[in-house]
Amino acid sequence: MTAQSIAGPAIRVQGLKKSYGKLEVLRGVDFDVAPGSIFALLGSNGAGKTTTVRILATLLKADAGAASVNGFDVATQAANVRESISLTGQFAAVDEILSGRENLALVARLRHLKDPGATADDLLRRFSLSEAGARRVSTYSGGMRRRLDIAMSLIGNSPVIFLDEPTAGLDPEARIEVWDAVKELAGHGTTVLLTTQYLDEAEQLADRIAILHQGRIIVNGTLTELKQLFPPAKVEYVEKQPTLEEIFLAVIGGSDKSDITGTTTGGRG
Repeated sequence: MTAQSIAGPAIRVQGLKKSYGKLEVLRGVDFDVAPGSIFALLGSNGAGKTTTVRILATLLKADAGAASVNGFDVATQAANVRESISLTGQFAAVDEILSGRENLALVARLRHLKDPGATADDLLRRFSLSEAGARRVSTYSGGMRRRLDIAMSLIGNSPVIFLDEPTAGLDPEARIEVWDAVKELAGHGTTVLLTTQYLDEAEQLADRIAILHQGRIIVNGTLTELKQLFPPAKVEYVEKQPTLEEIFLAVIGGSDKSDITGTTTGGRG
């Protein structure tokens, strides 16, 4: 059974620090995520995105600071946190020999749900996989596998889901399929923390965007608020609003251009 939700931010991070030897990966990270929202943690390779997610998912211990998920402290109430979350990593964790329906039913049985078959059928419908449900996953496209992976994460109705680079390596059509699945999650009240280095992905999906750079959150706000960081647009014939890519590069001083662009391939943060 999922741990009972507690009032307040769905995710709260305060002063989080993590080092590997002399390498400081997180140097005092702070942010809150409102329940039922999509929060994008945006940054280039090595910025500390995956490290942050691993700490929040109780897979890694922070050196300093505090964090809570669904009202539970990740350090002292790890079991409650794990009952409250689902985690989808950078690579789809599906069994290619089994069918899509069998993958879902297997996870439902492992979570001791009463009717695994009905749970599998419901998720296949929600993620537009019903017609492919009986096929082996080895025949699925990249987007279909990713949608199945996310659907598997939802079994048990976790109130919080972490999506670490969910569209890394996917083609544009598959990325749109995953975007639709993420929007579906939020539409059902699930809180989503999304890590990405795709600027257009954060722009399309997120209610709030935090830019993680060199181990610190340097900007955190809605897309509208981030656009206000730019000077007013010059109006000639039309008003040109800054893109999220322009905002990102301006905020971090124009560095890391080769690491993060609107068309860069995925990597571990």
